[in-house]
This record gives sequence, C-alpha cells and structure tokens, in this order.
Amino acid sequence: MDSLDKALQTQIDNLQTRAGKTLEQLFNIIHESGLSKHGQIRDTLKKDLGMGHGDANTLAHLYLKSLEDDGETSEEPSLEALIDIIYSGPKADLRPIYDKLMAAIEAFGDFEIAPKKGDVSLRRKKQFAMITPATKTRVEVGLNMKGVDATQRLIELPKGRMCQYKVDMTGVDEVDGTLIAWIKQAYDTSG
Repeated sequence: MDSLDKALQTQIDNLQTRAGKTLEQLFNIIHESGLSKHGQIRDTLKKDLGMGHGDANTLAHLYLKSLEDDGETSEEPSLEALIDIIYSGPKADLRPIYDKLMAAIEAFGDFEIAPKKGDVSLRRKKQFAMITPATKTRVEVGLNMKGVDATQRLIELPKGRMCQYKVDMTGVDEVDGTLIAWIKQAYDTSG
C-alpha cells in the first residue's frame, strides 16, 4: 500500500470513528436517502449526521465511486422531474404558465429543452428562448432575436446578457398571440 492509499485509509478510519458507524452503515444511509448527486449527498451528510465538510465530501465521493465500481450508475432524472424541481415550493403556482407556453411552443417544430438550475433553455442550433420562474409570482421569458423594436411589454436587455429581450408574466392569460409570435420569431431565426 502506497502512502496515498494509507492516507485515504486513515481518513476513512477516522471518518467512521467520528460518525460512530461503519462505512457500510454510512453507505446504507446514503442509499436509503435516494440521493444520487455528490453535492446533495455531501450537504445531507453535513446536515443530518453533523459531519464536517471534508468527511462528508470524502464519503459522498467514496459512495458514488463504489456505485461506479459495482456497475451501478445512477440514472439521470427525467426532463419532467427536472421541470418539477424548478416549479416546486413557492414557485409551484407558476407551473401553469410554463405549461401553456410549452404547449404553444411545441407546435413550432423540433427543438431541445435543456433544464438548468433555475430555468429552462430552449434551443435549436442556438438558444432562442429561456423560461425562468424569476420570483414566486413572476415568470420571465428571455428571447434571442434581432431587429425588433422594444415595447413596454417586450423589454430590451443590456448587451452581454444571455437574451436580447425579456417578457415578464404573472398569469396564464398573458400567454397570448403577441408573446407566441415573438417566441416564434426567435425560434425561426435560431436554426
């Protein structure tokens, strides 16, 4: 065993001593949590077991590595599950706005839906729109298109932003023909 392996084994031994549990017991706790992302596992271990950052980080890494070694790769969450996460908690009431927008946009044709941490990017060859629950009462639709005059509703954004324009909405009734036409223009010029 080289010095790196000895150092890791010492860290694992100390981690088990501080936690008062074996590595197998700790892995079972993680497994039963259903978590599959490193950061989520680490943060849960810190919160629920009172582990320090280093121990929790090491244990999360070891657990995920053991799954890889066993050939068990955790499945990525579905698109719908990721959308559910974005529109959860205080932003759950905004989901009908997102659903109505997507129902209209899906009629345009093929495009990619890419959920990120707090928003959904819509792409063809390049991003044409971004839908974000900006606050618990407002959805923001960012649009990438050129040569359009801003209005009170279609707000031009400063250069260097991810989108050139944005439209703010607080209700499903604001998903109207004008907004869909702007999104369609952005879609048509994106690929």
